[in-house]
Amino acid sequence: MVICDLKDSARLEALHPLFKMAFDYLKSHNFLEMPLGKIEIKGDELFINNAESELRTKEAQQLEMHRRYIDIHVPLDGEEIIGWTPTADLDEADTTMPYDEAKDVAKSKGPVHTYFVVRPGQMVIDWPEDAHAPIIGEGKLRKAIVKIKL
Repeated sequence: MVICDLKDSARLEALHPLFKMAFDYLKSHNFLEMPLGKIEIKGDELFINNAESELRTKEAQQLEMHRRYIDIHVPLDGEEIIGWTPTADLDEADTTMPYDEAKDVAKSKGPVHTYFVVRPGQMVIDWPEDAHAPIIGEGKLRKAIVKIKL
């Protein structure tokens, strides 16, 4: 997992061949003025979900895990709390949704090891070993969720 300011993204571009394209797109578009929905940049290899979500409590949000995609979470108009646990620390007995290959997601009730706040202008990068519980807080949140195929 990486948490940093989007303006510092150049340091991370070497970590995946599509990171530069994703970061350039994030920095050159105003997602608040764009319609909600999926933005295809490079087919199923790189796309962005421009989303608005009702934030949830820590207790109501579950950890999610992906196997085929890296997630980059970018809050756009407010703070977001995200929970994190290494997938290796999760017990299979806590699984609430087994891995769904078509949706590339599994869910677990935890436990969550740590919570942190992400603000507009910042981003969080989650790899498959990062179980994460996003969209925690109060109210609604616009955010961009970048999906990059491994």
